[in-house]
Amino acid sequence: MLDSICLDHDLEKVSGPLNVSQASRAQEGKVKRMRYLVVLENGPSSYGAHVPDLPGCVVAGESREEVLSLIRKAIALHSEGLKEQDQPIPAPASISDHVEVESA
Repeated sequence: MLDSICLDHDLEKVSGPLNVSQASRAQEGKVKRMRYLVVLENGPSSYGAHVPDLPGCVVAGESREEVLSLIRKAIALHSEGLKEQDQPIPAPASISDHVEVESA
């Protein structure tokens, strides 16, 4: 299962429409929204998620909702760490598709 997560460069979590403050900053050119591909994995007893464009950005949780909440926080922390180390924040580049195959 694949999802996309949006995050602005000011490291505030964005899970829906921009609020008034974010919209104002976006108009001023201070906020750059980024949409990362998130791969969700449904295991036997838990869910996992990782962001292919952010190596090491991985979470696990008990439900899909929990994993999506955790991965938003992980993306923000990962990006914050990169900024603190004067490293560039990778631009989203991953895409996804599905391939249908015959069952063996």
